[in-house]
Amino acid sequence: MDIAGLSMGMAQSRLMGDVGIAVLAKSIDTAQSTGAMLTDLIDSAALERSVNPDVGGNIDIRI
Repeated sequence: MDIAGLSMGMAQSRLMGDVGIAVLAKSIDTAQSTGAMLTDLIDSAALERSVNPDVGGNIDIRI
C-alpha cells in the first residue's frame, strides 16, 4: 500500500470516528432533553395532586 492510500484510509477512519461521536453526543442531548421534559411533567402532575387530591386516585375498569 502506498503512502497516499494509507493517508486516505486513516483520514476516512478518523472521519467515521468523529461522525460516530457527533451522533452519540446528539443522542445524549436528546435523551437529556426528554428526561428534563419528563421530570417537568411529573412535577406538574404532583402539583395537580396537591390541588385536587382526589384526581387520579382511582381507575374504573369495566370488562
